[in-house]
Amino acid sequence: MTTETAYRADGSGRADGVGTWAVLLPAERYEAERLVHHDTLELTGLTGLADVAGPGPGDQVAVLVDAPPRLVALGRVAATVHRHREDPDDPQSGVEPAELVVAYTRRAFDEPVPADLLTLDGPVSPLEPAAFRALADQLGPPPARRTWLVSLDLPIEAGSPAEAVRLFWSYVQELGPRELPAFVSPAGDELAMQAFVLGAEANQDPEEDD
Repeated sequence: MTTETAYRADGSGRADGVGTWAVLLPAERYEAERLVHHDTLELTGLTGLADVAGPGPGDQVAVLVDAPPRLVALGRVAATVHRHREDPDDPQSGVEPAELVVAYTRRAFDEPVPADLLTLDGPVSPLEPAAFRALADQLGPPPARRTWLVSLDLPIEAGSPAEAVRLFWSYVQELGPRELPAFVSPAGDELAMQAFVLGAEANQDPEEDD
């Protein structure tokens, strides 16, 4: 962050009646969100919210990853956290894990924003409105959208075109974006084609590796 104040999550901040929160993604979940486009982020098993008033619909959310802390997305709570006691008649019984659904409003998975001055207390933490605004301001305006051509070419041996298509989708489902290179270029500029594996540019020319 470029601000000079080290922000800490606490339960005090609400701007215009809207809560502001920080969600910390595990590394493996961050990779999954970066590989495949999702409209929402669904989190389950949030036992740490059992004793606090959790996020509510419409609250703003900063989605971060750790080591080092980075902002990777913004969103709004689309579904209220649900949690209740395992035994409603026993006030001493455990509280079931909460669930949280966040609708993405801005993504920065490919170019995360540093958030070194932010201190988080758990996977979901209340966030001061000033800290949320400081993070959001660093993202700036969203990039202009354009048309891209994305292709996936697989040489497949088959007895018929229909069988080849079936095998193609079987390979795609089995190998997925972690193993298959996808080729992308701006529409009208195929010479600028790049290969991507694991969501990042990957050189497919063995001669260049040498």
